[in-house]
Amino acid sequence: MAAVREAQLSLNARRMDRRRWADHDVRSMRVFYVLVASLLLGLAPLPAAALEPTKASTEVKRSAVIDIPFTNFQLANGLTVIFHEDHTQPLVVTNINVQVGSRDEAKQRTGFAHLFEHLMFMGTDRVPEKMFDAWMEKEGGSNNAWTSNDRTNYFDVGPSHSLPLLLWMEADRVGSLGKQITLDKLDAQRDVVKNERRQTTENEPYGKAELVLPELLFPEDHPYHHPVIGSHEDLTAATVADVRAFFSQHYIPQNLSLVVAGDFDPIKVKPLVERYFGSLPRGPEPAARPSAVAPRLAIDKRQTLEDNVTLPKLIVAWPSPAHLADGDAELDLLAQVLSAGKGSRLYKSLVYDQKLAQSVTASQMSMALGSYFAVEVILRPGVSFATVESSLERELAAVRATPVATEELARAKTAYEASFVQRLQSLATRASLLNGYFAEKGDAGFIAADLKRYQDATPVALQHFAVATLAPTGRVLLHIQPAGAPDPVDAPQEPTKAQPENPTK
Repeated sequence: MAAVREAQLSLNARRMDRRRWADHDVRSMRVFYVLVASLLLGLAPLPAAALEPTKASTEVKRSAVIDIPFTNFQLANGLTVIFHEDHTQPLVVTNINVQVGSRDEAKQRTGFAHLFEHLMFMGTDRVPEKMFDAWMEKEGGSNNAWTSNDRTNYFDVGPSHSLPLLLWMEADRVGSLGKQITLDKLDAQRDVVKNERRQTTENEPYGKAELVLPELLFPEDHPYHHPVIGSHEDLTAATVADVRAFFSQHYIPQNLSLVVAGDFDPIKVKPLVERYFGSLPRGPEPAARPSAVAPRLAIDKRQTLEDNVTLPKLIVAWPSPAHLADGDAELDLLAQVLSAGKGSRLYKSLVYDQKLAQSVTASQMSMALGSYFAVEVILRPGVSFATVESSLERELAAVRATPVATEELARAKTAYEASFVQRLQSLATRASLLNGYFAEKGDAGFIAADLKRYQDATPVALQHFAVATLAPTGRVLLHIQPAGAPDPVDAPQEPTKAQPENPTK
């Protein structure tokens, strides 16, 4: 498990944190699949009564056609608890969200949120180092964690009988680990994080882009200006006092939400949650989190990086609407139209027809305070950056000038909805996504509104946000080229041989 945690990429964490949170029917997957068919095929929705929980509850309930039932309540210390039953498998999941990400870090102390993802596995007096994993695995369970710009998430998966153990260990480390951080623990994990940065960004092909893009896209005073993983200098400068202060400020009940999902009895589990988590002392009221307006670039920003790669790569990125804001869903769908599959616009033009690129991808990287839309192109040998930039701009100009075809948008919607639904089959994913909706919207039952953003998108809306976002100026253009190699230039074209007018005669 440690190896898995240490290999976590900040970019992957950010992608995990993007949109798409949902829950699951508490009776059976059978109801879930009927609901999926209703969504995708346009059938009449299920009556709300068919989705009601099987047990009475005094907590707040959410029950609607698409807002699959769950229960939630708040402990006296401010910690929010969300229960989600699924008795189709003898599995349970605990998922803890902490409202702290790299955006909450002070200057010259970057990387703290991600550092804590590692420190939280260093053990306490009651659960010594390495025993968190050992005891859980002995019971058939597993665990992991991830950090993004906006939040940190810890989750455990195990057989139904392991739930009391999972709850007790999670409550123990949240309640006591911060006070028990020592210099030895800090030194060990800061070295792990530094090595992770080397392995997953600095020495990963094209990985340096993940360190540079935030600085180019977001101004210096923006909370997203630095990468999630932080810098070597800031990690080295961190003291035990710094880290303990960070813990006491952010790892408090009012800043946490807990999802318990799977095969459990809420009547029996609620007293356990109240006993283990309700005993945690309420902390000082959290300060207002850093906020910012989604930035815009007045001019193009260009930068060239050398890397240990074989083929050059072009990355063009624009600041774009924040997650769940107007335009976020439309740009997600536009990315599908542009680069999903061999028939997509950019693939057909750059890879197949013109043979300028080895590969091309487009994506809307959604975050709470402002996102970015990126197109990444790996160039073929003998092709210049200028040629690819020109061809790319012609394709984007066409999208800005004319709405995409109805058929193109329909394919993009179908692909998105299929992905949306497929994710709901995982109990661990559903628990994480429930927590994500609550963290960002204060409503774990936001699934219907989220999916509706995509279902309601129109060709005209995609065109509008293409014009507003993917402008021919105000972009970041990052050139990544093989170390020591000159800028790529277009290879001379061989002259076309003349053919006889009537070769059959």
